[in-house]
This record gives sequence, C-alpha cells and structure tokens, in this order.
Amino acid sequence: MTTAGHIRRAWHAVDPARLGNTTPQIAALRPRRVELGLIVMIGTIVIYAMVSLSTTSARPAHLGPFLASMLVLLAVAHLATRRFAPAADPVLLPMALLLNGIGYVMISRLTDAVDGGSDLAGLQAIWTAVGVAAFTVTLIAVPRVRTIARYRYLMGLAGVALLILPLAPGLGRSINGARIWASVGPVNFQPGEFAKLALAAFFAAYLVDSRELLRARIEPRDLAPIALAWVISLVVMTLEKDLGSSLLFFALFVVVLWIASERAVFLAIGSALFAAGAFMAWSTFAHVQRRVDVWLDPWADPRGAGFQIVQASFALAGGGLTGTGLGRGEPGRIPFAESDFIFAAIGEELGLAGSVAILMAFMVLIGSGLRIALRARGGFEKLFAVGLTTLLGVQAFVIMGGVLRVVPLTGITLPFVSYGGSSLVSNYILLALLIRMSHEQRTIGPGGAS
Repeated sequence: MTTAGHIRRAWHAVDPARLGNTTPQIAALRPRRVELGLIVMIGTIVIYAMVSLSTTSARPAHLGPFLASMLVLLAVAHLATRRFAPAADPVLLPMALLLNGIGYVMISRLTDAVDGGSDLAGLQAIWTAVGVAAFTVTLIAVPRVRTIARYRYLMGLAGVALLILPLAPGLGRSINGARIWASVGPVNFQPGEFAKLALAAFFAAYLVDSRELLRARIEPRDLAPIALAWVISLVVMTLEKDLGSSLLFFALFVVVLWIASERAVFLAIGSALFAAGAFMAWSTFAHVQRRVDVWLDPWADPRGAGFQIVQASFALAGGGLTGTGLGRGEPGRIPFAESDFIFAAIGEELGLAGSVAILMAFMVLIGSGLRIALRARGGFEKLFAVGLTTLLGVQAFVIMGGVLRVVPLTGITLPFVSYGGSSLVSNYILLALLIRMSHEQRTIGPGGAS
C-alpha cells in the first residue's frame, strides 16, 4: 500500500469530530504529540541541571525566576509551532531547545565565575525570549517559504549591506580585534548573523534560475559567481578581521552552487579557491598567522597567545568521561568561556557524555535539515534548506573544532548554546524557516494544493 493509502486509512480510522479543521495528513502523523513528549523530557533535564547547581557554591542568584522563565519559553515555542506549523518535523524544535537549555544552564553557572558576568544569565534569558518571539513572528509572517524568492535581489542587497555595516563610520565597533559589531543607540549586535540568512535566500533564489545553465557546458562566465564569493569573503576577512563570517559565507555559496549544478567540479574549484585564499591570508595578515601558530602549538606561549586553548585543553582533560559535575569545575579560568569556549566548559563539568550529547543534538538538527532538503518539491526550497543547514553545520563544526584544535579558532559562537543575542535570535529565525518548509512538505499534496 502506498503512503497515501496509509494516510487515507488512518484518516478514516479517526473520529472526524475530534479533528476539527485538521487535515488528514496532520491527523495521521500527529507530530506535535511527539514534540511535546520530547519537550517535557528536555524541561525535566533543565530543571534537574538547575537544581543541581543549587547544591553547589556556583548557584546563580534568582534561580527560581531564571528556571521559570526558561520553562515558559519552552512552552511558548511549542505552542507557536502547534498553532502555525502543526505538521512540521517533531524533532527540530526539541533539539534546538535542548541546546538552548544546556547552554543557559552553563551560562547561569558562569554568572559569578567570569569577570563582569553578574548579568549573563538574566541577559541570556531576555535574548532567549527575543529569539522565541522572532521564531513565532517568522512562522506567522512566512506562510509559504517560496514567497521569499520573489525578493531575491532585495535579500542580496540586504545581506551585503549587513555584512559591511560594521565598517560604516559611527556604527561599526571593534571588539577583541574583530570589527564585526554595529551599534544603534544602546543596542549592540552582529549584523553578519542576519546577513547569512539573507544571503542564503538570495543564493537559493538566484541559483535555482541558473541551474540549467550550470549543468550545461562550463564557460568562464559560469565561474564568475564563485570568484565573486571568494573575493567578498577575503574582503570581509581583511577589513573586519572576521575569519568566521568569511568562512561561513564562502562555504554557504560553494555548497549551494554544488547542489544546484550537480557538478562536483564546482566543489573542487571552490575548495581550491578556499585553499588559495587561506594561504594568501596566512602569508599576508599577522592576525591570521597568530591564529594558525596557536592552533599548531599553543604550548609555545601558554601564558599569552595560547592561554585560551591551553586552559580549554586542561578543562576537557579534567572532565573525563562524566565530568566534574555542574558547579564543581573551574571554567572561569578560560577566557570567554560563556561564548567562544562554552563547549570546553561543558566538557569539563559534564564530561565526554555531555559533549557527545551536544554533538548528537547538532547531528539530529543537521540530519533533519538535509531530510527537509531531500523531500522538498521546489528547487528554491531545496537549495534554501541546504543553505540554512550548511550554515548551522559549518558554524557548529568550526567552533567545536576550534576548541578541540581540529581547525584554527575563528571566534564565532556555538549555535543556540553560546551567550550572545544576535546569534540566538538569528538561529531561531533559521529554525523557524526550516520548520515552515517541513510543515509545507507534509501538508501540500502532489498537485501543490494544501
């Protein structure tokens, strides 16, 4: 029996009076029940972790309000999905909330462990609320993801404008050597976090129109988009000293171009250009040379340039298999433990088990995103899902790989886990777009009618 036959049989087996306006596909799948069960488990984990902190000297102030706010936000996110995308994949939101919850517990634990960190937990709770609000607004404002393709050039212009906004006099700010921040009044944010979403939409919309040409015989003009992406990524790295955004931008375009053309030659050319650009950056810019030197041998200057990596290595080694326990480690020794190196703090206090849990949650998110891309009926949706998933996967790999010394450090944040408002809000918008595409796949029939 076909899948449609199974759905029809399940539909007739359900009492129509209980379904209201629910479509047969949603009634057969009931994904929100699965999602609710997973969220209850995640809420239990967050409660247990926060209560565990109360038994140590690392107990954060206002533990009760912090815990209540996180549980309310879990419920709000689930209710928004239940209302506006009831047929969506049931594991996307729970995995994101699990990462957000574990990250919030660690940030609460670090509240008194880092200099000037007395407001970290409260600020992260506020940004989580803003992220969930952005998640809900995105689900409401984007009833069909395909409509975004109509504004492809506007998205492209917005993406480039946001990418170079930190270079604008009076708006851009340089923090810790990287000019990736912009200030509008009292609000500081990283425009690059939102630029990547706009550029992912532009690339998907542009390349879906050009895919037939890309699949034909390659001409020099066909290589112009890759060359342009390469040049812009180098400009970003040079002027803003932002290795992370440069890598994300270039990886996004090359992967989407490869999928659109279905030709491995574009992937090979992109990899060659990346290698050439990396070598040129290493031989030209002192800050890139320092990053590479620290990556190769942090022990050459353990109290200076290599201090962060050395302390992170000690923390991971001290965590062992099960960790020292929440509140019983010393993650405050690691500079920027709440943002760039939160994975090391998790490894110390939750051990290999907690680190693997984080890794598996990201793998489930990435796998779900790629499944959405495989099942997409339209070319734009397929490329857009691939682009969004690539952003999530590459960013997670680069930051965790940097902590583990698999790749040089780039200074970007771990999605949903690290402290930071711009990253958290942009990743909740990314999640909402993936959930919207998943819902569309399960409710739109072969003929395109929902």
